[in-house]
Amino acid sequence: MVKKMRSVSIIAAGLSKFGENWDESYRQMIAKAALEALSSNVVEGKEIEAIFGGTMASGRFIGQEHIGALIADQLGLNPIASTRVEAACASGGVALRQGFTAVASGMYDIVAVGGAEKMTDVSTEQAAFALGGAGDQETELFHGATFPALYALLAQKHMEKFGTTEEMMASCAVKNHHNAMHNPIAQFHKEFSIADVMNSGYIASPLKLLDCSPITDGAAVLILCETSKAKKLSDQAIEIVGSGQASDSLALTGRKSLTQLDATMLAAKHALAQAKATPKDIDVAEVHDCFTIAEILAIEDLGFFKKGSGGTASLGGETEINGQVAVNPSGGLKACGHPVGATGVKQAAEIFYQLNGIAGKRQRKDAEIGLTHNVGGSGATAVVHVYKKA
Repeated sequence: MVKKMRSVSIIAAGLSKFGENWDESYRQMIAKAALEALSSNVVEGKEIEAIFGGTMASGRFIGQEHIGALIADQLGLNPIASTRVEAACASGGVALRQGFTAVASGMYDIVAVGGAEKMTDVSTEQAAFALGGAGDQETELFHGATFPALYALLAQKHMEKFGTTEEMMASCAVKNHHNAMHNPIAQFHKEFSIADVMNSGYIASPLKLLDCSPITDGAAVLILCETSKAKKLSDQAIEIVGSGQASDSLALTGRKSLTQLDATMLAAKHALAQAKATPKDIDVAEVHDCFTIAEILAIEDLGFFKKGSGGTASLGGETEINGQVAVNPSGGLKACGHPVGATGVKQAAEIFYQLNGIAGKRQRKDAEIGLTHNVGGSGATAVVHVYKKA
């Protein structure tokens, strides 16, 4: 195990609009996010030494592989090293971890971390098939198990064991859509009631349409820098004080439990230990709510609430902006949108805004420590990062 690493900070962030971006290509979204990050003027493009870009299924979505080379070429950053990172829906979070590791190791001083996905250029059926590859092709997808069906199994077990209700899950969607109203890049700017969610029609019982995250186009970019240098470049530097990643069985059949994601718990344990923090220290968190039950599992597995009480906490408002811990102030995957390769990077961008106090009407008051949680598939990969003001 590495005993000593350099400190790493985020010094700039940029986001494209999330949504059905019919008039923008994959390349254009990346360029927009990168130009916004560079518009802060803390660094110039020529100072970036390497690129780590997260994308899950560009081959299926837009027929384009070799994304690392495309990004460097599109941004005029040849000949620096540019690497594509894939970890299903955790591609962005793992790209962030790779960029963090590269700077922490001393290999580079300044790197760009990006994430992008263009999902709406194919049919819903084609998109569902591509996303299904985040699970076990042979034992799940081949037999007709979609991702809503897999998460529905997790939800049913949680309901059976802990008494979690559909209304509790619906409250996560209601809260996240409310938060997204104040996020200009969010896919949805529409509020819903619990009754609206309950009446939205089943996709895979007990999950209904408004329990599910959408198909989304979008891109996100961060600039990472060694912290002592970062402080000289920017007064908005946010230090990444903890980073953890873990794996689990690809298929649900290999899991020890269906009411917790062990990879999340282990990744969080490592990240919080590195940060010398506890779950109670976290003021604001962006967690992986691909389905409403996923948010409930996350807030339990991350240690914010004891196992089995996440639904009650959500329904009781404890995860609202001014609750015990502000969860998904961006609107989360559910309302901000879920361009799978970009999500983990967007989460970190939101924490960058929150800890700098520039998140506007969705701002958590006096936020000092933040956390992001990004999941691949149904929990086979999880990556957690902890942040504080540098």
